[in-house]
Amino acid sequence: MGWIFIASLILALIITHKPLGDYMYRVYTSAKHNVVERGIYKLLGVQADSEQRWGVYARSLLAFSVISLLFLYGLQRLQNHLFLSLGFDPVTDHVAWNTAVSFVTNTNWQAYSGESTMGHLVQMAGLAVQNFVSAAVGMAVAVALVRGFARRGVDTLGNFWVDLVRGTLRILLPIAFVGALILVAGGLVQNFAGPHEIAGLTGPQNMTGGPVASQEVIKELGTNGGGFYNTNSAHPFENATSWTNWFEIFLILLIPFALPRTFGKMVGQVRQGYAILAVMGVIALASVVLTNVFELAGNATVPQAIGAAMEGKDVRFGVANSATFGAATTLTSTGAVDSFHDSYTPFGGMMTMFNMMLGEVAPGGVGAGLYGMLVLAVITVFVAGLMVGRTPEYLGKKIGAREIKLASMYFLVTPILVLVGTAVAMGNEAGLAAMLNSGPHGFSEILYAFTSASNNNGSAFGGVTVNTPFYDIALGLCMLFGRFLPIIFVLALAGSLAQQKPVPESVGTLPTHRPQFVGMVVGVTIILVALTFLPALALGPLAEGLLS
Repeated sequence: MGWIFIASLILALIITHKPLGDYMYRVYTSAKHNVVERGIYKLLGVQADSEQRWGVYARSLLAFSVISLLFLYGLQRLQNHLFLSLGFDPVTDHVAWNTAVSFVTNTNWQAYSGESTMGHLVQMAGLAVQNFVSAAVGMAVAVALVRGFARRGVDTLGNFWVDLVRGTLRILLPIAFVGALILVAGGLVQNFAGPHEIAGLTGPQNMTGGPVASQEVIKELGTNGGGFYNTNSAHPFENATSWTNWFEIFLILLIPFALPRTFGKMVGQVRQGYAILAVMGVIALASVVLTNVFELAGNATVPQAIGAAMEGKDVRFGVANSATFGAATTLTSTGAVDSFHDSYTPFGGMMTMFNMMLGEVAPGGVGAGLYGMLVLAVITVFVAGLMVGRTPEYLGKKIGAREIKLASMYFLVTPILVLVGTAVAMGNEAGLAAMLNSGPHGFSEILYAFTSASNNNGSAFGGVTVNTPFYDIALGLCMLFGRFLPIIFVLALAGSLAQQKPVPESVGTLPTHRPQFVGMVVGVTIILVALTFLPALALGPLAEGLLS
């Protein structure tokens, strides 16, 4: 049944790939603005028909993100004075900082229990809004990079505010609205209820209701992550049945797997989009299969049940469907979980880490996966150019010194944050004091936390107390730099490409739409990650697995 579950997901993604990809192409290339959009532009003072250079585009994006961060921080700190607060206290300063950075950067790392910390107004006006706009920011950056490839001899990439508004209103909102109705029909909660006392096995306990379904759908659709409840998508109010589990995975993968079609249409070569899609698909399928194999084998130190690693997994979903969810959420930047990754087998847990270390490009986050994969394609054609002794080209654009420097800096940001952050945590008392496990497994928990934060994933391995000033500040900085430094490099790359005139193809031009190129990009992606992170993985999950 687990393999049927995977096959049905693949079929659904194949069916939706073309229509959704074509629709997003029309959204981002249309010259018309609807009435609602014109009203928003007027309110913001935006000249919608005026295009921006990459620097202006980047400054607009950063300004919007700073304002969003300050607003969300203030909303949490003033929570006790707001209506629909459910009587909750204001969020502490370091948790409010961490949470504000987390949701603005599309990470949604949570160092708190949502149902006992955040009131309904903060959940809706703060967290849910950021789920929409932070996802739309990622899509805007991806579209700007694609315009850089598509345009010839110009210095503009579009208008950030137009891309942000269109991504939110025309793509995310309609799908989220329909998806929320489907999840409510599946049993998810959608109300404004406060704490309700129920009889539990260990005595009475309070259960908070709220606008759960509407937040659940956008957290998956926008590859945001997080959870209304502490147990995230394992909570029956967030994920009621096996088929809602399937639907939530489908939402996670829907837009990232459709964006390559949009890319192909925008550059005027659909086959180029299929090549990028093939790279994403090969890596994703390999990861899902390996994660399932390692979890279904159920060997090593994890407690056993029915011949598989059942500890930390919900009986509603079982091992296979939980492993598929775990692979999907770490292959993208979602971070939602329906099982406890800390209880995975050593090699199964390693796969979730490796997925994030890839840069979450298969298919990656909404928008972020596409622009990350295109940067890897640029690096691949550069490597291929060195092999044949000619100037590398991609989509008619020369990849010169400036372009490869920007692509290299993009790639180096997250490894530096992950490895330096892990080293700092392992080298001071504040970092070590939060560890609940020792040895390779304890190291894996720290490594996972910094990998998740720096790659803007947001899922947690568990087993380490991250709700401390040290981890809230350190992981917040990783999320901040891990989101915006790569975006700046991508936009600079897009601006450089847009200014170039097209280079005519010759007999020495590497075809970038054939299986050969697909295999090269897959190889470069895996080799770069293996060379960068293998020593760290050897100290953690590999050591634990080999010693078990």
